[in-house]
Amino acid sequence: MPVAGRLLHRESMFRSTPFGGRYLDILIHGLTTCDTCRKARKALPSARFRDIRADPLTHAEIAAFLDQFGERLVNRASTTWRGLSESERQKPPRDLLAAHPALLKRPLIQAGGVLYLGWGPDVRRALGAD
Repeated sequence: MPVAGRLLHRESMFRSTPFGGRYLDILIHGLTTCDTCRKARKALPSARFRDIRADPLTHAEIAAFLDQFGERLVNRASTTWRGLSESERQKPPRDLLAAHPALLKRPLIQAGGVLYLGWGPDVRRALGAD
């Protein structure tokens, strides 16, 4: 089961330093209260961080991420999921993620035009954080 995939729309993959150097632009989507996101942030100190509660994903982002990862994007082991009624759980993933940002499997990392889901050993290795 792959954890990485190409981004559907490419932003600049690299950021420039004031001294003319360049480094890989990494963006972590997650929650400030998520322990796994904290681990990723600590391991990737130059990464930018986006708290998806304070700055929710757009409908276009949700659609692009769902195209890449499908229903694996929804964290069915979360406290938020367990708190949903059975009828709410039957809604399409895009509606669930729009209404409940904490249902996103975390972290979701954009790095160099590639998406990574979760913080398993394969993701850490791919990002050089092992």
